[in-house]
Amino acid sequence: MTSGITGAAAVTAAAPAVQMQDVTKCFGKVVACDRVGLTVDRGEIHGLLGQNGAGKSTLMKILLGLVMADTGRILVNGRPTAITDPLVAAQAGISMVHQHFSLVPALRVWENVTLGERRGVDRDRSRRLVREVGERYGLEVDPDARVADLSTGQRQRVEIIKCLRRDPSLLILDEPTSMLTLAESRELFTVLRRAVRDEDKTVILISHKLDEIVHATDRVTIMRGGAVVGRRETAATDVRELAREMVGRELSKWTAASAVGTLDALVSPTADRAVADEVRLRITDAHATAPDGRPLLRGLSLEVRAGEILGLAGVEGNGQTAVGDLLSSLLELDRGSVEVCGSAVPPGRPGAMHAAGVGVVPEDRHVSGCVLDMSVGENLVLADLGRVSGRGFVSPRRLRAHAEGLIREFDISVPSPDTPMRLLSGGNQQKVVLARELAGDPKVLVVAQPTRGLDVGAIEYLTERVYDAAKSGIAVLLISTELEEILTLAHRVAVIHRGAVVGEMNRAEVDVERLGLMMGGQAA
Repeated sequence: MTSGITGAAAVTAAAPAVQMQDVTKCFGKVVACDRVGLTVDRGEIHGLLGQNGAGKSTLMKILLGLVMADTGRILVNGRPTAITDPLVAAQAGISMVHQHFSLVPALRVWENVTLGERRGVDRDRSRRLVREVGERYGLEVDPDARVADLSTGQRQRVEIIKCLRRDPSLLILDEPTSMLTLAESRELFTVLRRAVRDEDKTVILISHKLDEIVHATDRVTIMRGGAVVGRRETAATDVRELAREMVGRELSKWTAASAVGTLDALVSPTADRAVADEVRLRITDAHATAPDGRPLLRGLSLEVRAGEILGLAGVEGNGQTAVGDLLSSLLELDRGSVEVCGSAVPPGRPGAMHAAGVGVVPEDRHVSGCVLDMSVGENLVLADLGRVSGRGFVSPRRLRAHAEGLIREFDISVPSPDTPMRLLSGGNQQKVVLARELAGDPKVLVVAQPTRGLDVGAIEYLTERVYDAAKSGIAVLLISTELEEILTLAHRVAVIHRGAVVGEMNRAEVDVERLGLMMGGQAA
């Protein structure tokens, strides 16, 4: 890399905001970036696409100074620049909103936003800054709220505000809308477009929602296998072409619409398939409150039958997390009941739901789905150590054999079962969680936000495995804020609002406008 910030190259109005030339980075024998070239012009929103493991994150970490390239160089505003650490990147006007949160739950919003300040922190000034940035970018959030009490979407807002408060000239957004509602996403991109136009800012947008890329960006660069495989003017392409470039093949017909993120012409293979009468999961009049007294569930009732996929749709923060916690034995009820295969299961008793035959793929795999510092093999048996134990001890031989079988069956891309979980891509981590839950032969499978943050190839695979699970007779509760995902898979759609189911409809009878009204709390 070129050393120092050199003034030899004159900055002109025509100079790109950033150029990355022949950037290569290897981790051992793995080539993460192979002579990658990326040019982002000033005043544009530039899309960066690729499957998990394509090299996008490594490339952006190099630009941010978190990783040093083996070869290549970076030019910022036409000047060769050695970005040796994030401080140099910040001085060059480069800032990034990461996909996974880096917030301290016990602190308030304004405290999280000002973490890392070198100068003294003024509480009133910090609170005012949070409000000003939030209003300016349409990301309002209470500066005095504790992060632990915020919904996932609100936490995403705090992460974005943390970045925007530094007023960067080049903003990198990694899956910024993965936890925002459709309306919030549209507002964010409207504000970003205004900032690009009126404030001469530049944006690099990493997203797996291809329709989002098509509607929000000016140009797009596509990576596959650590190399750039395509560059497109966004106006001259479409989602299917981009998906084909990303995965190197055509997507299967019925998952394509869900994977690319469009409601147009969705065809659900479940719509006409008959479902058994046996009710596998019944939740009746469930009421629950948070430790601080906030209501989480307000009389929620639902049923899921054998072989059925029930899609639970709703705006983020309306009780979806509480439903997942309830079925993971993490939440007690104030009143109400849960039955699995006709038998009552005590809510909140550790292990009771799992013992009754409920498998859960949680909404945040890093928080409650896996242990990142443990191996893939260990994560694959977390739910059932008895399977690989004898006389009270885990058998390494049986653990390895069990893990190798699931790695083959679920096509998990990993060097060995001994590989630490944190080294896997998001898609492969999700495969591990799903493989572990299905290996337990559940009667009921709960999948919460199963494809959040995944690329189109991983989305296609996970979608088909969930469909196959229902086809085999498992009752599936699909909790998702992605309507495309629900309308692709579900036999029935139930809408959750403020902790209660406010309406249901069969997939074949779905009216998207009516569904949207119910999600907003209106009778329809």
